[in-house]
Amino acid sequence: MITLFFGAIAVGLSLGILGSGGAILTVPILAYGLGQTEKQAIASALIIVGVISSITAFRGIRQRLVNWPLVLLFGFPGMAGTYLGAWIASYLNGAIQMAVFAVVMLAAAWRMFQPVNNKSDDTQPQSYWLIGLQGMLVGVLTGFVGVGGGFLIVPALVLLSGLTMQTAVATSLVIIVMNSLIGFLKYQDVLALTQTRLDWSVIAIMTTVGVAGSLTGQRLSGRFSQHHLKRAFAVALILMAGFILYQSLPSLFPSMIL
Repeated sequence: MITLFFGAIAVGLSLGILGSGGAILTVPILAYGLGQTEKQAIASALIIVGVISSITAFRGIRQRLVNWPLVLLFGFPGMAGTYLGAWIASYLNGAIQMAVFAVVMLAAAWRMFQPVNNKSDDTQPQSYWLIGLQGMLVGVLTGFVGVGGGFLIVPALVLLSGLTMQTAVATSLVIIVMNSLIGFLKYQDVLALTQTRLDWSVIAIMTTVGVAGSLTGQRLSGRFSQHHLKRAFAVALILMAGFILYQSLPSLFPSMIL
């Protein structure tokens, strides 16, 4: 219960302050902290992060920060990609998903270490097909390993469309909700194949506490250095990725001795 409570707070704070990182924390908490199967953890993370993001997104919607044309251009291809990623996941071993997940965590850590300007005045909006392609690729990742993709969506929106960070984060949260919803629905078929059921009590607790953490994170976001927060988060991701690889690789390569 302690792992569940503090894990949910960390997920909420991450989404509230950084606009990303929710599922990257949720999946390992459920899989290794609570002992869920890989596919069970991924499916649960999708609905947990989707609900938390939907509530967190209301602030950006109220403040009219969401760029709705980009939600459509990025989000709908992302939903198609999410469905495809979840479909692919149904044919693969959970250990493969977690190994890929660890690689994604390392990529997220690298992304967190990179400086992102609040606004890129030199960046011109790119073609619609490029934005849609980026959305689809992020969606495939969401469906395959259960990450919302905020750490990819936010810089993509800034670099491809020239948005400010504030607008990119608000827009990203809406896209995360869309991707998470379609991914969770498709994962019902994936879970049915393995006759796996979700633990709705864990989902309810983690979602409720996560929402509280997210709202708190939004209030605190202006009081902390985003630069230092991202660096600290990146270090945590690297450590967790190392642990996940340590746990997953022996299942993929039984001859390895770790």
